[in-house]
Amino acid sequence: MGENSAMQIETGVSLRPYNTFGLPALAHTLVRVGSEADVRAVVDHPQLGRAPKFILGGGSNIVLTRDVQALVLKVEIAGRRLVEERSDAFLVEVGAGERWHDIVAWTLEQGWPGLENLALIPGTVGAAPVQNIGAYGVELQERFESLTAVDLMTGRTVTLTREMCRFGYRDSVFKHELAGKSVITRVRLRLPRPWRPVIGYLDLERRRAESGIADPGPRQMFDWVCAIRQAKLPDPAQVGNAGSFFKNPVVSDEECRDIIGRDPEIVHYLLPDGSIKLAAGWMIDACGWKGKSVGRAGVYDKQALVLVNRGGAIGAEVVTLARAIQESVYGRFGIRLEPEPVVL
Repeated sequence: MGENSAMQIETGVSLRPYNTFGLPALAHTLVRVGSEADVRAVVDHPQLGRAPKFILGGGSNIVLTRDVQALVLKVEIAGRRLVEERSDAFLVEVGAGERWHDIVAWTLEQGWPGLENLALIPGTVGAAPVQNIGAYGVELQERFESLTAVDLMTGRTVTLTREMCRFGYRDSVFKHELAGKSVITRVRLRLPRPWRPVIGYLDLERRRAESGIADPGPRQMFDWVCAIRQAKLPDPAQVGNAGSFFKNPVVSDEECRDIIGRDPEIVHYLLPDGSIKLAAGWMIDACGWKGKSVGRAGVYDKQALVLVNRGGAIGAEVVTLARAIQESVYGRFGIRLEPEPVVL
């Protein structure tokens, strides 16, 4: 048996506590992954090795509409350490099962700033590269060094550099060729020195103006980001949700001019490549959805980009609501909104 004996195989596990939307679903079979060895044990297992796999981190980016037939690998790998202190950066390695926000707070406490704009993003460290998480002008890819993953076909451990992860807006190779084919076990973050605040975002500029603090430090930035997020986004512990439900659509300059012609008020941001990001929340709000419900799923009354579980919602209600919003936005703006979470 060797290391297989340590593997915990559970059956008929409720996934309600493991998804931030709080949606009901069962995992037929679930294995808790605490190390690379646990992943290899699954790969080598006569039955489980061949089964389709579903990798579960913090469950903050999924909408469960039914029971999960695939083998659920619940990633619980812990650990955090400074790998190297260089003149231009701190390199930090973190286990994939650690909570992302805890790591943001921990790096700040250690005096290694750089993640403060990404504070309070729900989910685990292992999921961060899959989604290329981003907020307030910073994306994970700008703070990423490399990651370790275990191949689910061969059981081999591989290292992927930033280039190999092929990061895009809320996108990476793990949503395409490597989807469901490997388990991220450790992530190495590169926190640049000297530290500089990233402020370009309207909400942060507003805080700076209101506070009169012209030159905020990392802790001040962290506090501002937490305050902004808490004012806009519901805490999943109180109200089930998966954060921003739709991606902000990216359009060409021409398409944007067309939309501005019809809706001069539309909130939009110019991206470095000349394309334009439209605020999906603003469009949903403009279609009158804020605070509305379909069954027990609703649109959060403080931020139209967030769909919430009003209590006892099922996945189908969330999906029905999302589709109705997509239809409205398409009807008015000619833009198809794309959901961020994975619908299962």
